[in-house]
Amino acid sequence: MSTLQPPAYADVVQAAERIAGIANRTPVLTSRTVNSACGAEVFFKCENLQRMGAFKFRGACNALARFTPAQRAAGVVAFSSGNHAQAIALAAQLLGMPATIVMPQDAPAAKVAATRGYGGNVVLYDRYTEDREQIGRDLAERHGYTLIPPYDHPDVIAGQGTAAKELFEEVGALDALFVPLGGGGLLSGSALSTRALAPACKLYGVEPEAGNDGQQSFRSGAIVHIDTPQTIADGAQTQHLGSLTFPIIRRDVDDILTASDEELVRCMRFFAERMKLVVEPTGCLGFAAARAMQDRLRGKRVGILVSGGNVDLARLGAFLAG
Repeated sequence: MSTLQPPAYADVVQAAERIAGIANRTPVLTSRTVNSACGAEVFFKCENLQRMGAFKFRGACNALARFTPAQRAAGVVAFSSGNHAQAIALAAQLLGMPATIVMPQDAPAAKVAATRGYGGNVVLYDRYTEDREQIGRDLAERHGYTLIPPYDHPDVIAGQGTAAKELFEEVGALDALFVPLGGGGLLSGSALSTRALAPACKLYGVEPEAGNDGQQSFRSGAIVHIDTPQTIADGAQTQHLGSLTFPIIRRDVDDILTASDEELVRCMRFFAERMKLVVEPTGCLGFAAARAMQDRLRGKRVGILVSGGNVDLARLGAFLAG
């Protein structure tokens, strides 16, 4: 997608107008327990309560809403470990177009079932031996579909940026904002909103410890490619940042942090026990990093973007019982 122009904050504003009334304006929750432990005011932007259970609906809805009549008639193809799949399928259903989704064979069963439930035609592949991007390109060329990737697309990035925009509009400027990082759609979109609405805010991307390609890329100045990481954060099992997301992240983000699977499980338990929220492992990345550096957050106003809540109940039960 390198031939596409990177989005600006004006595109986030237009995306917000485009998806208003379709995407949920998700709640911002607080926890006295968290505030006391951190000595800070902490605000959780709950995208686990977004339509289809994740922030991905914002970008998918914005991208598909911009299709021409010819594109709508032919349909959309996407590749995703789960949340983008559901988002594209639901947005396509609402807009009356066919959707084909390339998903890994080991994707959570609930995500595959939901994608099919939204009318998506699911094509399965092996994430460890096959290239999902090539499969998507081949399907697009063969059938005339429009390919919408999960993060490296200007309309997707702009749509994802509306979550942080809403957060700043609701709670005002923040001293720090923690955002989960996979391919960088949410983080780069959040960066556009952060620099426009709270320029002094420290912005941190957080990825799985086992898959820190974003951290390596951020510090080396070039996109680093890795093998598919082994982590419970399936929404962040990406192998590299995008050609559109990386320059925005490098320019506007303060640092990239990591969290271990063990820390993610602890956060899932806290969300379930104390805040009565179902949050998937990837959705816990920001909270895990904030807890790890809470001594540096005392007296601050802190935002945490909870990216999604799509996790199999059996898997959730195992994590919580741990």
